[in-house]
Amino acid sequence: MLVLKYLHVTFAVVSLCGFVLRWAWSMRRSAGPSGRLVRTAPHVVDTGLFLTGVAMVWAYHWNPLEVPWLLAKLTALLAYIGFGALALSRRPCAGPRRLAAFVGAAGAAGFIVAAALTKRAWPLWS
Repeated sequence: MLVLKYLHVTFAVVSLCGFVLRWAWSMRRSAGPSGRLVRTAPHVVDTGLFLTGVAMVWAYHWNPLEVPWLLAKLTALLAYIGFGALALSRRPCAGPRRLAAFVGAAGAAGFIVAAALTKRAWPLWS
């Protein structure tokens, strides 16, 4: 199970680094590399992150409704996805809005990491 945990953490780090890189490209109005690998890698990494997370929930017999920190992580994940979608939107959008969305996504990601490390639903206030 330790291998599963480290694999999950690795996927999380790669996913966050990829998000920051894609956001930087979008802010520079640069498409960045446009190869097939660049287009499909985020989906592969995020799928691996999701599947290892589900596998850990199953392996540890966690019920998100009974494990408050896990429910907090899942809620923050929805915020991360929403803010991330706005931050990476292809529609012409004002820079300040994209920056605010990026800050929101980064804050949600930070919360997810803090909740995972402390195993608390409110890791910064407990």
